[in-house]
Amino acid sequence: MPLRFRCLPLLLGTLLVPGLLAAAPLRLLLLTGANNHDWRATTPVLKSILEADGSFAVVVVTNVPEMHPGDFSGYDAVLSNFNTFGQPHPGPVWDPAMRAAFEDYLRAGHGFVVVHAGSAGFYDWPAFQAIAGATWGKDTHHGRPHTNVITLLPGDHPITAGLADFPTFDEFWQHAQVAPGALPLATVTPKPEFGGSGKPEPIAFVTHYGLGRGFTLLLGHDPRGMAAPGFRALLTRGAEWAATGKVSPSHHPLK
Repeated sequence: MPLRFRCLPLLLGTLLVPGLLAAAPLRLLLLTGANNHDWRATTPVLKSILEADGSFAVVVVTNVPEMHPGDFSGYDAVLSNFNTFGQPHPGPVWDPAMRAAFEDYLRAGHGFVVVHAGSAGFYDWPAFQAIAGATWGKDTHHGRPHTNVITLLPGDHPITAGLADFPTFDEFWQHAQVAPGALPLATVTPKPEFGGSGKPEPIAFVTHYGLGRGFTLLLGHDPRGMAAPGFRALLTRGAEWAATGKVSPSHHPLK
C-alpha cells in the first residue's frame, strides 16, 4: 500500500481523538469608532488581549451607526468600546429595527461585554441599560487615576472563581448608575487623597437578558489600565462567560 494511504487511517484516528484538536475560537464583534476616551489606543489592546491565546477571533467595527440588523449573525458576543457621551447631537445611533435585532440577538443566548465607558450611551433605551449593567449617571464621578486593589467579592461565579484580589492603576468610577438586577463581582475603594470616596465601589457586574448574558468591567480607562494581569483575566473570562455561560479550564484559575 502506498505510504500516503497507509498514513490516512492513522491521521483520521488522530483527528477523532477528543481534545487533540483545539476548539474553534469564539467570534466576538467589537464596537468602537466613537468614545469620550481614546478608542484608537484602547481598541487594539482589547483585541490583542482577547486573541492572545486563540480563544477569540475579534472583528472590529468602527462605523457603529451604519450597522444593519443582520450584522450580529455568526457572533457569540458583542463588546462595546463605543459611546456618544458628550457629543452635542449624537442622534439615536440605532433605529428601532437595529435595536430590536440586538435585543433578539441577546434573548437568543448570546453575550454582551462592556469595557469602562462602553455603556455610556443609549440612555433612552431601557433594554440596553438593563443588559449593560452599569453606566455613567448624573451622580457618577471619579477622582484622579491611581494604583489601588481590586477586591473580588465572595461567591462562586465562574468569572471570578479561583482568582485573587489584584492591584491596578486606573480611573475608578464612583456612584455608577447600576441597573436593577445587576450582580456585582468586584469592588474598589478609591483613595480620598486622589479624590476618591473612600468607600467600596462596585466595578464589575454580570446581567441576564432573556437567555443572554452581560459582563460589565468599569476598569480600562486607557492602555495602562488594561495592562494589569487581573484586568486581562477578568476581561477574557468575562467575555467567555458572556459568550458561552462558562469559563474554560485554560482561563481558570489565573496563573
